[in-house]
Amino acid sequence: MALETIEIQEKLTETFGENVFRFTQERDIFSFEVASDKITAVILFLKNDPTLRFHFLTDLCGIHYPDNEENRQFAVVYHLHNWYENKRIKIKAFINGTNPEIKTISNIFLCANWMERETYDFFGINFIGHPQLKRILNMDEMISFPMRKEFPMEDSGRTDKDDRYFGRTTINS
Repeated sequence: MALETIEIQEKLTETFGENVFRFTQERDIFSFEVASDKITAVILFLKNDPTLRFHFLTDLCGIHYPDNEENRQFAVVYHLHNWYENKRIKIKAFINGTNPEIKTISNIFLCANWMERETYDFFGINFIGHPQLKRILNMDEMISFPMRKEFPMEDSGRTDKDDRYFGRTTINS
């Protein structure tokens, strides 16, 4: 029997109640949000449940929403795949903009180690419990996080590119 999205939703709401919400179907990917403090429990449940079997973490990334309210300025997005049923899901957990941090899942999926380091490197999101959270692609001396919207895309002296077209505000000196 094929795994249906309603079955995933029912199992999650039965186990986690109001900590999982905003269930939607976006093309062929079932999506929902999770309270950030419950992310490891939800990921473990999805991986270990004998019916759900989401054993593969496809991707983990960050998103910056500078115009959102303070406790929803950053999101960590997880893409999981059930190979048995060829079912994909997307999980989004919003976190605080002042102190962006969330628990690591590198102890659940080893591949999350690199993905979390990359997300830290570009967004400044701290993954609590990560075994070696440090910059992976940018210079260690770098004090900013280049994927945040306040980071300018180009040299401010350039006139041929405008950050406003890329959803970024221009930093005035």
